[in-house]
Amino acid sequence: MSKVPVLVTGGAGYIGSHAVLALSDAGYPVAVIDNLTTGFRFAVPDGVAFYEGDIEDGDLLSRIFAEQGIRAIMHFAGSIIVPESVENPLKYYHNNTAKSRALIAAAVAAGVPHFIFSSTAATYGIPEVSPVTEDSPKRPINPYGMSKLMTETMLADVSAAHPLNYCVLRYFNVAGADPEARTGQSTAGATHLIKVAVEAALGKRASVGVFGSDFDTPDGTGVRDYIHVSDLAAAHVLALEALIAAPTQSLTMNCGYGRGFSVLEVLDAVDRVTNRKIVREMQGRRAGDPDSLISDNSRIKATLPWVPRYDDLDTIVSHALAWERKLSEIRGQ
Repeated sequence: MSKVPVLVTGGAGYIGSHAVLALSDAGYPVAVIDNLTTGFRFAVPDGVAFYEGDIEDGDLLSRIFAEQGIRAIMHFAGSIIVPESVENPLKYYHNNTAKSRALIAAAVAAGVPHFIFSSTAATYGIPEVSPVTEDSPKRPINPYGMSKLMTETMLADVSAAHPLNYCVLRYFNVAGADPEARTGQSTAGATHLIKVAVEAALGKRASVGVFGSDFDTPDGTGVRDYIHVSDLAAAHVLALEALIAAPTQSLTMNCGYGRGFSVLEVLDAVDRVTNRKIVREMQGRRAGDPDSLISDNSRIKATLPWVPRYDDLDTIVSHALAWERKLSEIRGQ
């Protein structure tokens, strides 16, 4: 299969930078566009064409498409903090929906045939049944989830009208870091549980908040499906190859392992890996947190030759911890 040049939007961010590594490792020519609001220039490897700018800048996109011969887009750029989306919905409809529209329009104008979109399990809202299938009702309960669902809808409509096929990947809880510690979750003030927990284990936080202990789960804390970011990045490369192989077919798939861990189980794993005890601060539930959110991943496993390599909670925690230590060195902390 030909290794088409790929543009990764948000390629200096957490998941995007892992996709850049996965593409590069697989031999694809890669270019990155990132406005560096939440991304980091150091996350983009040497040898990867980097453009600092915004995905709603049509002139810049046209130039990138022409200079790099782009034939596929992996779209990660966007805002991802659920409570912020409730407080500032217009930011999310701008960054996640309006800017995605501009990017899709530029792709259509340039004749870019393949598009992979970073979506989220937040499109399901509070599911009635868990594990959640791709056909479960989509009822987002916050602007973040709705802004992503609107982009999914746009892609479906545009694909029906233009020669563009797409893959929507709905992520569950992404965690961990590159096993070689080439990149990882670097955002200050991150809200991801495993990131927060390894920060606490290294003394960067005094404690970890546990939001809710009265859920309908075995230990009373929320259960989530945690997927290693490098397994997720590998799924993107395989999804791209599927789009290239069947240019009239589009895909929508969950990305998760199909099993969950509670908040307390995650914190126990961090204690185990670090051989120290994190201070746990029990707090009230957050609005809209479901008891359990686990993916039914049978579709992605049936569609792609995707075999997770890091489906182990302690491994995920170990890689996150190694990156957190390296990040301290990078920042001289």
